Amino acid sequence: MPDAALPLPSAALPHSLGAALARGARGRCPRCGGTHLFAGFVKPVERCRLCGQNWTLHAADDFPAYLSILITGHVMAPVIIELGLKTDLSLGAMMALVGTMALVLLIALLRPAKGGIIAFQWWMGMHGFAARPGRREALPD
Repeated sequence: MPDAALPLPSAALPHSLGAALARGARGRCPRCGGTHLFAGFVKPVERCRLCGQNWTLHAADDFPAYLSILITGHVMAPVIIELGLKTDLSLGAMMALVGTMALVLLIALLRPAKGGIIAFQWWMGMHGFAARPGRREALPD
């Protein structure tokens, strides 16, 4: 599978890391923003249908899960403290409520985290993207 993507006009490419991360977090192709980045829940497409960018080069591995857990823990800690101090819920009810909330938040954050990490790796030229980093393509010298 060749790694060369189709040439795009400069206006179609993201002009900052933040723009690329936003596209990836929304589940769009970080390079062109025109189509879906994911074929499944967290399985990226092999190649973008519009710009031809090869997304099999990423190495996101377990980092999206770690990031989701980190964010969930920081969001849920004050929620748990407030529930414990300001409600009269039984221990079982509170555990069920907190467990459900944490699980929903973890699942909701997983896909945006993976899209953002793939976009970050592409922009920075990490792993398989080293031959043509996004920032070099979007911001020519």
